[in-house]
Amino acid sequence: MVKNTERTRPRNPNPKTWLAEKLSQNYIASYKPFNFVDGEGVRCSLYVSGCPFDCPGCYNKAAQNFRYGQPYTKDLEDRIVEDIGQPYVQGLTLLGGEPFLNTGVCLSLVNRVRREYGRTKDIWSWTGYTWDELQRDSDDKRELLSKIDILVDGRFELSQKDLTLQFRGSANQRIIDVQKTLKSGQVVIWDRLVK
Repeated sequence: MVKNTERTRPRNPNPKTWLAEKLSQNYIASYKPFNFVDGEGVRCSLYVSGCPFDCPGCYNKAAQNFRYGQPYTKDLEDRIVEDIGQPYVQGLTLLGGEPFLNTGVCLSLVNRVRREYGRTKDIWSWTGYTWDELQRDSDDKRELLSKIDILVDGRFELSQKDLTLQFRGSANQRIIDVQKTLKSGQVVIWDRLVK
């Protein structure tokens, strides 16, 4: 009898075991300006490279490799910041790969967006981490979290896949209003969620 070794669940991290300083190669899988699918409104989306969650059914498998794509550069950052400045752009979206394992890239960009646009542009991020996991993890992850507006948290679960969900691939994932959650101390779901 042949044993089926195919995993049916994503990998789970222990706190502070997967660290950006050890894993990130500062690569990006792609940059997509002026899109309508990675959050609310017109967005500029940065897909970072590298993700050890290895969720079965991942829609962006190539970006799991930390050296996939191209190195992040100042020229690209300049372009993204300029693109976000267009009056019809609502904000920036960070995806991957795993943004919270590419905090060097993501914090550089997020800090610059906040310096140049304040809170007039919103920042969304997807992550395989849950809110609680991020709270128990490294300082750089919590710093990035504190500077974004909306977080879609949780690993993609193939058994809970639902393509009718707003901005999510599986029913376990949540759309969290980060700033309201930080103020209240309890997870606050985004108030524009369509049920």
